[in-house]
Amino acid sequence: MGTYTQSTAKKPFVLPLLEDIKSNEKVDKESKRFRNIQLTIFLSGLSVFAQLYLFQPLLLTLANEFGISAGDSSWLVSSSTLGMALGLLYFAFKSDSFSRKKQMLFAMVSSSILTIASVWIYNFPLLILIGIIKGFVIAGVSSVALPYLTEEVKLSALGLAISMYLNGNTIGGMSGRIVTTVLYGEIGWRNTIMIIGIISMILSVVFWRYFPQSRFFQPQKTDFTLKYREMKSFVFDSYMLRLYIIGFLIMGTFVSIYNYLTYNLEAPPFSLSHIFIAFIFMIYTFGLLGTTIIGRLSERFETRTLLISSLLLMIIGIILLLSGSLMFVIVGLIILTLAFFASHTMASRMVVLHAKTGKSSATSLYWLFYYLGSAVMGSGTGYLLHATSWSVFVWLLAGAVFVTLLLSYKS
Repeated sequence: MGTYTQSTAKKPFVLPLLEDIKSNEKVDKESKRFRNIQLTIFLSGLSVFAQLYLFQPLLLTLANEFGISAGDSSWLVSSSTLGMALGLLYFAFKSDSFSRKKQMLFAMVSSSILTIASVWIYNFPLLILIGIIKGFVIAGVSSVALPYLTEEVKLSALGLAISMYLNGNTIGGMSGRIVTTVLYGEIGWRNTIMIIGIISMILSVVFWRYFPQSRFFQPQKTDFTLKYREMKSFVFDSYMLRLYIIGFLIMGTFVSIYNYLTYNLEAPPFSLSHIFIAFIFMIYTFGLLGTTIIGRLSERFETRTLLISSLLLMIIGIILLLSGSLMFVIVGLIILTLAFFASHTMASRMVVLHAKTGKSSATSLYWLFYYLGSAVMGSGTGYLLHATSWSVFVWLLAGAVFVTLLLSYKS
């Protein structure tokens, strides 16, 4: 009886010790915690990026409904990306002050509410304002998702975890476009937006239930003076500034083409239905292929060489969009999409590699330029298209990418 009592008395002390040791380790591929991280980090990207670009296929429809130009209607997309650029700048200073999970959950829930609320807005400037606010809060996910993964996941499993998040971003952006394009012709754009908002809210609930709390992060105050000095040094670094401009121009070009693709495809000689156009947006999946291919090639070739090659492919893809043949246009879109994601991967990697210290500040500036390119060029080229023609629009964008080619030679 005494022996039994002694053995049972020891167990409560031994088991918590083993659990404490395990809880102090980063997660690996075999753990349930890692599977939960994979699922929920994927859903976070899926939710916010579906909402970020959901108006993109509707620009022609909304231009007609509100009686505005292509450039004006494009602000429904540009407002969100402008808000995201501002949000990323804000969270670059403040994200370390908040709980990772609470910040991401707040961003997902509030963006879903704003998406649903936009269904009842009949004033175009107010829709733009909601878009800016929504983009700002969405940045709450993007600013901490990758830091969370690097803090919580073992190096051997980190690549897989990051891939899941990036895949969520890509598939979210694609699915938002496809669902919107398929449904709006059948049930109207407001009901379509409502459905996407409700789905995003459901994903927020799943995220809240299964996303693991941080083990290796404690909120702390940010040194604003240090952050400012780091960012200032990067802006005045000619090498980094060229990479930031490259990010600005390639993102602006990519978003501009997808913004106004519907205008070209619904007009002669194509005259395509909205259902067929929806499936063309599946070309976006080639972005995943571009990221994968460039990742493997980067182990064998110089980073700058891969960036230059990717930019050349972007120019070829853009020029093919001038064709009157649907087959050549689709091939051009495939090449453009694949090459854009490859270029973006290389440019962002070069930013990280060049920044010996203050990597978070360097990447924050890259994302700021990246999304500013989406906002500024995404709308500015719409006014150009309205005033000129599709061919002038395409040649201007090819010229913008040619500028990045020249900048990359100097990098």
